[in-house]
Amino acid sequence: MTIGILKEPPFESRVSMLAGEVAALTKNGIAVWVEPEAGLKAFCIDEEYTGSGALIKPRADILSGADVLLSIHYNISPVSITNKVFIGVYQPLYNQEHVEDWLKQGLTVFSLDMLPRTTRAQTMDVLSSQANIAGYKAVILAASIYPHYFPMMMTAAGSCAPAKVLVLGAGVAGLQAVATSRRLGAVVEVFDTRSAAKEEVLSLGAKFVEVEGIADASKAGGYAVDQSEDFKERQKLRIAESIKKADIVITTAQIFGKKAPVLVTKDMIATMKAGSVIIDMAASTGGNTEVTKDNETTICGNVSIIGTSNLATSAPSDASKLYGKNIANFLKLLINKEGVIELNFTDDIIRDACITNEGKIISPIINKNYNHANIT
Repeated sequence: MTIGILKEPPFESRVSMLAGEVAALTKNGIAVWVEPEAGLKAFCIDEEYTGSGALIKPRADILSGADVLLSIHYNISPVSITNKVFIGVYQPLYNQEHVEDWLKQGLTVFSLDMLPRTTRAQTMDVLSSQANIAGYKAVILAASIYPHYFPMMMTAAGSCAPAKVLVLGAGVAGLQAVATSRRLGAVVEVFDTRSAAKEEVLSLGAKFVEVEGIADASKAGGYAVDQSEDFKERQKLRIAESIKKADIVITTAQIFGKKAPVLVTKDMIATMKAGSVIIDMAASTGGNTEVTKDNETTICGNVSIIGTSNLATSAPSDASKLYGKNIANFLKLLINKEGVIELNFTDDIIRDACITNEGKIISPIINKNYNHANIT
């Protein structure tokens, strides 16, 4: 069997696998072909891949000859490619046109953003591994823009108060943002619609701001759930109180398969101090503020709102390393002892992550959410 590693689009600095994970595959008798300079932006040069037993091959040869194709983004124009297995993070809930192409071509496509949020799937959880980096980088980005210190500083010339950070959403990214902010000496408050997050927030030395009437999220597979209108109104009032005092706001709130909830209004931003910074990590799904623009910085009054959902790319080496380990662990479920792809759709991990196979949609979530009348 042959696995091909494709070069990502120009905006992406990561690669699906670094040389270390490739070496583990080739030692097990799996051929690995790598597109020239696929790992260059992640500081893994072609010579490292060849040293790990891979072959450097032109893109066309990989597309035609490899059995499994690895690419974080699906950046392949609709062409006549059949009998291939693709593995990446393709966001099928937001890219129905891709799903239609895969069905027409009979491709087997796994999108790892669709993995179940279970203990068994943790070693393959690309969303968590990348969100951890993104949460860290969000704080570093905010600190580089914020015109004051993060920690309290006492000098002979006077004292500077610590920054006050407000984190909206205590998932993987939010908790890492809390931890990093605390390491830098900030005072941190956190909102989350999952009461189970309170203990983790408190353990990191931050304050958890509670709002009464939270909907039960225990059966949502680790995701936040939509809340009642009454709760949303109470939540806005509490956020408005906290945001007046905040110097840095980091928003991470998303609801699986839906547009990100708007938690920060223009009126709230208007109450913030000059020089304050908002990092909106939910920008790609609409953003958590009323003024967020994806991949742009918006100035509202004297507050900077940075819309960014791809901060993991700013640490491409470690992001690629962790992503590659996630992929390697997922491949163990797909490849049997004889080195052949074996799809067991009774396995919830394989079933949920498989978007299409042999002209059919496999993922129950995709089946439920797609308008099949538009798929021919």
